[in-house]
This record gives sequence, C-alpha cells and structure tokens, in this order.
Amino acid sequence: MNIPRLVIAAPSSGAGKTTVATGLMAALSARGLAVSPHKVGPDYIDPGYHSLAAGRPGRNLDAYLCGPERIAPLFLHGAAGADIAVVEGVMGLFDGAGGRGELASTAHVAKLLRAPVVLVVDASSQSRSVAALVHGFASWDPEVRLAGVILNRVASDRHELLLREALEEGSGVPVLGSVRRAAGVATPSRHLGLIPAVERSAEALRAVGDMGELVAASVDLDALVALARSAPPLDAEPWSAAGEVSAVPGRPRIALASGAAFSFSYAENAELLAAAGAEVVPFDPLHDAGLPDGTAGLVIGGGFPEMYVSELSENAALRTSIAALAASGAPVAAECAGLLYLGRELDGKPMCGVLDTTARMTERLTLGYREAVAVRESVLAPAGLRVRGHEFHRTVCEPGSGPQPAWGWRGPDGPRTEGFTAGSVHASYLHLHWAGAPALAERLVRAAAGYRAA
Repeated sequence: MNIPRLVIAAPSSGAGKTTVATGLMAALSARGLAVSPHKVGPDYIDPGYHSLAAGRPGRNLDAYLCGPERIAPLFLHGAAGADIAVVEGVMGLFDGAGGRGELASTAHVAKLLRAPVVLVVDASSQSRSVAALVHGFASWDPEVRLAGVILNRVASDRHELLLREALEEGSGVPVLGSVRRAAGVATPSRHLGLIPAVERSAEALRAVGDMGELVAASVDLDALVALARSAPPLDAEPWSAAGEVSAVPGRPRIALASGAAFSFSYAENAELLAAAGAEVVPFDPLHDAGLPDGTAGLVIGGGFPEMYVSELSENAALRTSIAALAASGAPVAAECAGLLYLGRELDGKPMCGVLDTTARMTERLTLGYREAVAVRESVLAPAGLRVRGHEFHRTVCEPGSGPQPAWGWRGPDGPRTEGFTAGSVHASYLHLHWAGAPALAERLVRAAAGYRAA
C-alpha cells in the first residue's frame, strides 16, 4: 500500500516546523488534494491546527507510546483515502526518548515510514554556516533520506542568495523553499506551548489560512508533491480498532469530555471504545448542565481546566452529576486534566469532589515519558499491567496519590506511585495512547456494560 508522504523536520525546536508543516497542509488542501496530517510524538496541540488545515483528524505517530511496530499501520489507518500525507516532526530531527537512542525521534519515525525528510532551518542568524549544518544532518544517519531544505525566517533577497549559494556549494541538498520573516502568522503560546486551536476558533482558522498562503508563496509545492510521491510502498497493513479488541454486547453509552477545557484526546482512543462496543457520546463540561442521558461510563482526558477553572466550577449541576455517577459505581477514567477536575478543588475553586485531592498551578514543568505498572486492579487496568505513557503539566495534586494508587514507576529520585483508583474511578496524570495498550478500552467498556446491566 502506498501513500505519497514526506516528513517535515528541523534541527531543533523553535525553527518554525509547525508553521511550515501546517501551512503546507493548508496549501496542498487549497490545491484540491486530500491531505492526511500527522505529528511525531505525544503532542496534542499541533494536531489541532493540522486538523483545521487538512479538514481531517490530525493523528499522532509515537513509537514510544505505541511501539515501533505500530507506526506504519497507524499511519496507513490515518491516511486511508488521502492523496498525500504530511508528517510534522518533534524537537530536533534526531531527538528521541531520553536515554533510548533514536527511539521515538523524527528520524526513527521517518525510517519506519520510509519517508523523505525536508529540513526546516531557521536561517535568521546565519549565512554560509547553513551549509555545514545541513551537511551534518544529511550525513549523520545514511538511513534517513534528507531530501530537501526549506529556509525559514529569511531576511531579504540578498540573505536568501547567500544561503542558496552556500547550500549549492557545500551540502548537496536542494532548497525547496525560502520563507520570509512573517510575525503575523505566529500562533500565540502560554505555559504548555501553543494555545490549542479549539480555544481560538475563528482566529485559529485565520492563522492557518495565513500559514497556507505564506507557504504557497514561498515553497515549490510541485517539487514537494513529487518528493512525497517518490516514497516507496510500505510493507504493512492498516491498523484497525476492530482488530485490536472484541466487541462487548449491550452497547453501553460512554460519555467523552470534549470542548476547550478538555481538548487533548487521541482519535484512536475513541475508535477503540467504539470498536469494543460502546456508544461514544461527546459532551462539553463548559456548557452542558448534565451528562448525556443513559451514561454508563465516563472518560475525561487532558486539556487546560486551569484556564477555565471559574466556568467549570460554576457549572455545579454537571459537577454534581459526575460525582453521582462515580458514586453509583459507573467506570470513570481520567487523565491529567480529568484528574484535576475530579478533585476537591483546582486553584481554590470547587471541582467535582470525587477524589480526595486538591490541585494548584505551579511554576514547575513536569514532562517526560514514563514506563508504568498498574499498582492494583481497576476499571481501566489489571494489576501488574505495564504501559508506556507521557506526563506534561504545570500543576500539582496534594496528595499526589491515594491509598490505592493508579500507577507506579521508577523516577530519577527512586520508585514512586501516582494517581488514584477509588471504587470505580481510575485517575492519573499519565497520558496514554490506547493503541499501545488496546485492552484498556475493552476493559472499560466491559465495566460500563456490567454497570448498565446491573
């Protein structure tokens, strides 16, 4: 099976690859191509902008969370029916999971996809040195096909000429575009990175449109499409949610938190719930006064509840409804933002009160991959199950775990436990991509079906 594809990478974070990748998706879509958007790594925010640019779900390709063997199948699943796929990298091209070599790096995923790589270089403070930089990246790993360069933040025609001359002389990698400095297309950031597209609405659409126009005017789209079409066929079958789980009878209704406060969710998680027999019904805790009728299970993923703490607190009817559902024994799975929402308070504002913990914002960023083991049996995981997850937050819960913690792992300071399993509730800071552990979805749906039957 063959999908034309290319990977947009950079020497480091901050080079502008999100702007170029998103703009490329928008520019190709404007040409009438069906574009499949993808993001290397665990990031939830960039795929939101990708979705606006391409008009289809942005999907993550994380070799740490899902396993290298699932990258090509997940890619083919997400890109089904597309004319071309654009994969935005993470950090620098060769930066992977700490201490694990190339694992989960952009280079690793590019090799797994047999995809050509285009390097976005921030040229704002260099001229001839760009050739040495590109030469180093092109020669570092012969298995990575570095097939082109896009120069970003170019100051002038003279600057562009110097850069092109140096690259022609010293790198052997063709220049496929030159993007001028354009502060107007920048996307605003805050404490955890870019502001999610779902929070910016019309403004985000305008920003994506501006990125598309900038890239269309600055790069050789025909050359990039031809490069994508040069990628060889992949020897893999598309991933299928139905092939990962067994359907549970009864079709229990599982409510899925969504909207601006809870926008972090991998598309495959909901697909696995549906394949396991659930009716997945989204709801918005900022606006809905109650859970969907007939809710037999609840999933509250990540997001930014700290930015909407007053609105969430003021929706007392929904908070009461969630507390009652948890108390009745319905399965509830929450991660990160969901954990904060289920606690007693967040930054002094009342939350759902399901868990005996209080959360607050801090200056400290907690970030990194984790290898965790389920400490005890819960509605989400059997005791002893090993998973790979990701932590990313600037909040702290006090206490950070209950009498029956959710997960345990070895951190830099030694073993630690984290999260809560209280009754039918499983809540933790750990973000999980369920494609890497599909049995989680089936177990949750079985618990919801059992609750509904009872």
